[in-house]
Parts: sequence; C-alpha cells; structure tokens
Amino acid sequence: MSGTKFTNAYAACTVCSPTRASIMTGMYPARMHLTDFISGQNRPFAKLKIPDWNKGLNHSYTTIAEALQNAGYVTAQVGKWHLCGTFNMPDQPQPSDHGFDHWFATQNNALPSHRNPDNFVRNGKAVGPLEGFSAVLVAQEAIDWLRNRDDKTEPFFLTVWTHEPHLPIESAPRFMEPYKDIDDAGIRQHHGNITQLDHAFGMLMKALDDLKLTDDTFVMFTSDNGPEGNGTRGRTRGSTGGLRGRKRHSHEGGIRVPGIVRWPGRVKPGSTSDQPVIGSDIFTTICDIVEIPLPKDRTIDGASMLPVFEGRPIQRSEPLYWRNHLAPAK
Repeated sequence: MSGTKFTNAYAACTVCSPTRASIMTGMYPARMHLTDFISGQNRPFAKLKIPDWNKGLNHSYTTIAEALQNAGYVTAQVGKWHLCGTFNMPDQPQPSDHGFDHWFATQNNALPSHRNPDNFVRNGKAVGPLEGFSAVLVAQEAIDWLRNRDDKTEPFFLTVWTHEPHLPIESAPRFMEPYKDIDDAGIRQHHGNITQLDHAFGMLMKALDDLKLTDDTFVMFTSDNGPEGNGTRGRTRGSTGGLRGRKRHSHEGGIRVPGIVRWPGRVKPGSTSDQPVIGSDIFTTICDIVEIPLPKDRTIDGASMLPVFEGRPIQRSEPLYWRNHLAPAK
C-alpha cells in the first residue's frame, strides 16, 4: 500500500446522496436537510411527491469544486452524480453549477446496468449507448480529461465516482474469472464487480504515473455507505467484516467505509491510523492543503486530516454526528 489506511473511516450517512453532499460541502447531511438518497426522474417512484428538503444539493452551499475553481484549479467530475433529482435539466443545479468545468455523469445508476450503459451525459449533452463497463468507462474519461487539458501546468481537482458495486451489478467475464470455482453466480458477479472497480482505479493511478503527476497529487479513496442488500442472496454480497448492520443502518456496518490516502512525501506508505475520519473531513482537509479559507457564512463540520500525517490528533470543533431520515423501503 502506497499510503495511509484509516481503520476508522466513516461515511456521513448510511445512503449515497447525503454522504456525497457532505464530501462536497464539509457539512453534515442533517445541517443541509439532506438525509436520504435523492429521488429522481429515472427512479420507478419518480412521480411521487418529493419533499423540498430532499430534491438536491442546494446551490447556496459552497462546494469544494467551487472553492478550488475560484483558486485557479480546473475541475472535473466523472461517474455517478446523484446530487439532484431532475438530472441534466435547468430546474435544479447540475455539476457545472457546483463548480465543475467538465462532467461526464449519470443521475444515479448506470443503466441498464454497468455493462454498455446508455444514460451518461457529458457537459449537458446525452452521450448515448456506450460499449464497455461503467467503472472502466468512467476511469478512461478521467484519464482522457487529464491528458487533454489545455494547460497541463494548471492544478486540477477530479472526482471519480464509480457505480460499482451499486446495483444493477454487471461484471466483465475477465474480472469474474478468478472466482470461477465459486458455485454461486451472485458471488462471482459481486467479487468480479469489486475487481472491475480495482482495475479501473489502477488505470487512473497508472495514468498519474505516466503523466508524472503522482508526486504532486493528493488522492483519497473512500465510499459513501456500507454494502447493499442482506448479503445472503443476489449480487449484493459485500461483507461488513462482522460489523453490525449494512446500508441504511446507522450501526458500524452501515457507515464504516474504506479510507485510504496517498500523498507522496507527506504520507508514509504502508501506514495506518485509527483516528476516526468522516466524509465531511475531505472538504476541510483540501482547503487546508491549498490554504483556502473555510466559508464563514455557515458551520463547517469537517476537520482537517493533516495532523494525522504529522503524528498528531485531529482537532474537531464539531463532534462526529449522524442523523438519518430515510424513506420507507419500497
């Protein structure tokens, strides 16, 4: 491992949209009145009345992309978005309204599945059917953007939000091959899906090496909630490692997530930290790294992780906090 592994890394919520909003703003989901996943026009219950507080990320909140954009960074978002209910429509803020110069995204899931998705939008224009698997397509878009920037000396901020291993899972045969001796087809699909994600992330890290960007790039790998389903059937077989609960549960199995940081010269390779960190800390940490003042017009809940890399404890002005307001299961 070429970075630090946080053994107590947490998502800010038990489902995706609130956690993503927290990563983007440094605020807890409850403070934004966004505590459930955002319903949208490509959901089967999209015609149901959606509460105003659950329609999307409010445009008034400063995102980390906006803060960096204002500081001279070029910005891009690729993959799952899921921070607005009406995707690629003018009535709600889209990625470009939240500080991204370039975006290649879906509202929520890759449809009809991870294989050959047909619902991606690039900078407001529908892309149409694509050939391949979502994580690899998303990683390749990110790599192409990095390679084709007009000014390669400009600092950049890039979010790569893969769909894998969210439903509807579909894995390339070559990534299921290592699990061919497992009788259960659902497990082969799930494990292959994780391997598919690992491969895509490896593509991105290799591109940073090839472009000689590794030494100057802060990378964080994390997730937005615990594994889906009940873990006993279908393709949602993610393990919680024995932790109680899963996605939608406020127990450790629903909110404990991977947390890995790579930052050559500042983060010791192969190290671990048991200090608790949460998704909202990403906003504050990045602002600390680039010396951008935190917004003064609202409470920022995240704390900077930089002390960890210097062997010191994180200093928090706000305690770790979770509040869920989830819609009933359909």
